[in-house]
Amino acid sequence: MNDDHPRAAATGAGASVAPATAIPLALRPLPTSVSFRDQAYEAIKQAIMEADIYAHPNEMRLDERQLSKSLGVSRTPIREAMTLLEREGFLRTVPRRGIFIVRKTKRQLVEMIEMWAAIESMAARLATLNASDDDIGKLRRMFDEFRTSTPAEHIEEYSHANIAFHQAIIALSGSHLMGKTIENLFVHVRAMRRLTISQSDRAERSIVDHMRIIEALERRDTEQAERLVREHSLDLARFVEKNCDFLE
Repeated sequence: MNDDHPRAAATGAGASVAPATAIPLALRPLPTSVSFRDQAYEAIKQAIMEADIYAHPNEMRLDERQLSKSLGVSRTPIREAMTLLEREGFLRTVPRRGIFIVRKTKRQLVEMIEMWAAIESMAARLATLNASDDDIGKLRRMFDEFRTSTPAEHIEEYSHANIAFHQAIIALSGSHLMGKTIENLFVHVRAMRRLTISQSDRAERSIVDHMRIIEALERRDTEQAERLVREHSLDLARFVEKNCDFLE
């Protein structure tokens, strides 16, 4: 681990660990028509998926009271929801410290991105066979606003479009199982895409890759679409392997 990195502050054996500050998630009060536990589960899970869990120097700790206040329900359904999320691998409990959103090591992240590459490339293959021309056309329209400017000029907007593009390819496969399979991967792969998109010239290269993928899908070129999507994600895996030592 690089001790010069702000995320890499070392502590000696027996050193006291500073209390982790709870970071609020983006949440809204729940309606009363459905089970509070189920709604809390869905709301917290969605907020975790949208959180930038690797943009902070430490793990993100969740606060039951804060979640209860944000969602407008008692702490009981919050606890029940978090128990389910912990069982699914989204959260972990640290005795005397609290409940944290799970973060992965660099090696784990690289392996997750490689698995994503395998699944998304198969989704692209299926999309050439199953998706309508109109649905494929919508992929191109995602990037209309970047035709007259570079992604780097609107990096936040491009980051959102980039993530939506990869989700759309999974959806175009027509496979519900693929979507369910990548849920746990999505939290971490999304966070790494968002964290790295502004580094080096990744945004500019990304949009070139996306246009080539869209062209292959439009031609119904099964082999080319599958290969381009796989290489695009594996490029992210290589970048993380080479540049993200702070994750160790």
